[in-house]
Amino acid sequence: MPSLSLLLLFSLIPLFYLSSAYTTTLSLSPAAFAPPLSNPWQRLNHFATASTTRAHLLKHPKTNISDTKVPLFPRGYGGYSISLSLGTPPQTLSFVMDTGSSLVWFPCTQRYTCSSCNFVSVNPSNISTFIPRSSSSSRIVGCKNPKCRWVFPGVQCKDCGGNSTTCTEFCPPYIIQYGSGSTTGLLLSETLIFPEKSVNNFVVGCSIFSSRQPSGIAGFGRGPESLPAQMGLKRFSYCLVSHRFDDTPVSSDLILVSGGGAGKGSATNYTPFRKNPTSSNPAYQDYYYVTLRKITVGGVNVRAPYKFLVADSDGNGGTIVDSGTTFTFMENPVFELVAQQFEKQVGKNYSRATEVENQSGLRPCFNISGENSLTLPQLSFHFKGGAEMVLPLGDYFSFLDDSVICMTIVTNSAAEGGVGPGPAIILGNYQQQNFYLEYDLENERLGFQKQLCK
Repeated sequence: MPSLSLLLLFSLIPLFYLSSAYTTTLSLSPAAFAPPLSNPWQRLNHFATASTTRAHLLKHPKTNISDTKVPLFPRGYGGYSISLSLGTPPQTLSFVMDTGSSLVWFPCTQRYTCSSCNFVSVNPSNISTFIPRSSSSSRIVGCKNPKCRWVFPGVQCKDCGGNSTTCTEFCPPYIIQYGSGSTTGLLLSETLIFPEKSVNNFVVGCSIFSSRQPSGIAGFGRGPESLPAQMGLKRFSYCLVSHRFDDTPVSSDLILVSGGGAGKGSATNYTPFRKNPTSSNPAYQDYYYVTLRKITVGGVNVRAPYKFLVADSDGNGGTIVDSGTTFTFMENPVFELVAQQFEKQVGKNYSRATEVENQSGLRPCFNISGENSLTLPQLSFHFKGGAEMVLPLGDYFSFLDDSVICMTIVTNSAAEGGVGPGPAIILGNYQQQNFYLEYDLENERLGFQKQLCK
């Protein structure tokens, strides 16, 4: 592991903070790192595998004090990225926007090493990194700093006396585990810069070693270390352009709002955020839980048991919204109800494409070769408060091949009927495409409406 000694050279010059209300608009685009797979079904298999791995981590996050309290997804493909500027003078890097975690971190120092990153379209040794020595506002977060406890709630500063002003011990290194790798580093206090606003003393992770992690994460979760919390946002919203499975430079807007006022308008459907479970696992406090009342396929209620739709106090079950998951995840008993209903309704007109199911890791898949028009049952999510999310066909079936379509919802391999720990349903970004989504933090609610994202 590379040495952390370089971080000792950081300067301690603070910057200013503008506290007036503002609205900031950022470009939001699909992650640029496309997997080098020529077969489209192999690529879908990667997305499916990454989504189920991500789901496992959201359901079983690490709780050891040596790890951060937030889970991260096995990033790379299927996410959406934004550019952020930090430091004095500013250094601009790309971050994956993730509503399922809270820590913001970037590849850091000239010694940054990314192991097993040969899948990216650039040489891993040329990955853009933040250079703390080039920023006059960089400083390491100390162990006695209250913000250290955002990431390490029970941290013990063994080498510090009672006088915190003389304590030189650092906040412990974080080790973030995820499905196919990890990242590690130290917490920095930096300046986050926008055209309308600068936020000083912004806590960010300086990662110096990662595995399969070619760029940073911008955590938009509910934890105190998240970007919305540190910026004091009242709400943020986005509209995700469609996944194109290539490097086409397309983007839409991520809007950050610190002031009051109305959101999108009367056409927006709202459902309240649920109170997070009181589970001893702190990671569950980062998730955006909503109440999913029912799921319908072609107007037929699949009758998913209540224990899967709504989390109990221990964090078993429930529904969360996660921009870092590609394909929506459902616990196996719920998935089977949905899949069987599609098989029943669609199977009347189209045969199963079992070979493609084996290649893609998705099911059900159907042969549609020679069809000039296609009619499939409508998939809808019905939320508390009467909000209904009627998905466009392209949000729940993939059409990468002219002869076959596959449902883009994934599950685990468990066959048991009981609900496991963590969320049972994770609404991924593939099912959020071409929707305006508004996270109304002030009023504790999620808003959405169909919109062609550009």
